[in-house]
This record gives sequence, C-alpha cells and structure tokens, in this order.
Amino acid sequence: MAKDLIVSFGEMLIDFVPTVSGVSLAEAPGFIKAPGGAPANVAIAVARLGGRAAFVGKLGDDEFGRMLAGILRDNGVDDGGVSFDTGARTALAFVTLRTDGEREFMFYRNPSADMLLTEGELNLDVITRAAVFHYGSISLITEPCRSAHLKAMEVAREAGALLSYDPNLRLPLWPSAEAAQEQILSIWDQADIIKVSDVELEFLSGQESVEDDVVLTLWRPAFKLLVVTLGEKGCKYYTKDFRGSLDGYAVDTVDTTGAGDAFVGAMLRKIVDDQTVLQDEGKLREVLKFANACGAITTTEKGAIPALPSAPAAVELLKRH
Repeated sequence: MAKDLIVSFGEMLIDFVPTVSGVSLAEAPGFIKAPGGAPANVAIAVARLGGRAAFVGKLGDDEFGRMLAGILRDNGVDDGGVSFDTGARTALAFVTLRTDGEREFMFYRNPSADMLLTEGELNLDVITRAAVFHYGSISLITEPCRSAHLKAMEVAREAGALLSYDPNLRLPLWPSAEAAQEQILSIWDQADIIKVSDVELEFLSGQESVEDDVVLTLWRPAFKLLVVTLGEKGCKYYTKDFRGSLDGYAVDTVDTTGAGDAFVGAMLRKIVDDQTVLQDEGKLREVLKFANACGAITTTEKGAIPALPSAPAAVELLKRH
C-alpha cells in the first residue's frame, strides 16, 4: 500500500457561530452550529484536495459526537481512530466574529470527551500507517489526553512518519500564558514540520516581530521546514538550506476560521506526494503558493469545513494571479 496517509490527532468540536458578524456573544440573535477543531479541519482539508486522511481523537457519545464522526466519513476521512466517551460531552465553542472576520472564543469543556482520550484508546494501527502525523497543542493541556498525545507521537515517529505541528494557540483554554508557552515548546524539538501564525510566533518568542532573527530563535537543527503564516500577507518559510517569503492572495474575507488549517492541509497533501519538496526551493514555493491559495479561499465563506476548497478552486485562484 502506498504510504501517503496523513493522520491528524486531537480535538473535534462544534463551533457555534453568531448569525450576525460584529456583535458580542451576548448580543448575538442566534447561532449556526459549525463542525470544527483544527486537527479535524486539517484532515478534511487533505481529503477535499484528493489526499488520504484519517482522524484520531475522542468525541462524546452524544448526538453532536455522532454527527461529527459522520461529517468525517462524509468528507472521505477515515474515522477508525475515533473513540466515544459515554460520560463526557463533545466540546463546544462559541465564536464571536468581529467585523473584520477575526474571532474570539468561549469554550465549554469541563471536561469534554477529547480531553479524556487515554493511551489505551489509541488506534495504533491507524497511527502506524501514517506517512505524516499532524497534531496541535490543545491536546497537551490536560491528562490523560496529554499522555495519549505523547504516546501517539512516539508510535508515529517509530513507524517512520514525518511529524507535523501547528500549535494553534487558544489561550483561554490554558491555565496561564506561561503554562501555554512552556507546554507548546515542550514538544517543539520533536517535529519535522512546524507551521505557526505571526501571532503565535510573537507569543512564543516574546518579541513583537516576525523578522528572521526572531523566527530563527525557534528554529531547531532537526527541522525540515518551519513556516510562519502572515494572514493575507502570505507566509515566510525556513529550511536548513534556504529561506524566503511569498505574498498572499487578496480576497473578500468573511471569516478567517479554518484558513490556517486549509493552508496546513494543502501543504501536507503536496509534501506527502513528493518529499523532495523539502529540499528544493522552487518546488517548495509552488507548494506554498497552493497552500496560500487554499487558505485565502477558506476565508471567503463562513465556517471552516464548508469553506475548505477543492484543488480545482485553488488552481483557479492561482491562474488569476
């Protein structure tokens, strides 16, 4: 069997998004439920672009949990790594959309099912088949999920997978900013590929700058690729042999939810097909242009999963620029 499976590990939840932008949660007249959770979004992004994806995580044995597992299957994602908790609910997040399309969050996780995934519940068969194993940092916040996360990374690494990390900082979920920084960096050195946003870079480096000297404080010799996304301004990339930047694509932004996940899914989808991309700057630039296009398209619709693009849509945007 071709080793091209991208396995995404972590949380999947329901985002409740106000029907009206630019109001506080208290002022919102109503909410639309939207499936979300960064690792799940990445898995669906990969599948929508024609790649092979699986998701590993835990949902509540409730209507929302069953609905989310169904959404994975409907989108062509292998849900063999999903387990269900009879005692805890699927996580919920209420998301405020500011007028500029940026977001603020209020979470219901006390504790939610995803936090209760144990090492014993990991589907090791799915994890060992991964060509790329992708994860975030929310699964590091509490036990037992943290130990399950570390075990899954170890199993994937031993099976020869590339490890891909997008910290996906959600400060309200952490006990403190210091705890967030410490735990996010606790597994930093083990990744092959890391994607951070400009905001995350500033948080982790403690410096309000995205200049190369600041980025390089987070570089490690074992990395194959470090990417800093700059929203509509594009991205910067760093490997041990070269570095550079690419402009983004101007689109009419409605909602930035899932743009980073679309970017990561697109990038991994291309890398899994041809890992020489990581040593060839010309090829890497083409991959990141494609990823930028996928991220941009995702911002033109509300919600993450409905807005994730197909490959033809991304190619169409690239043709116009």
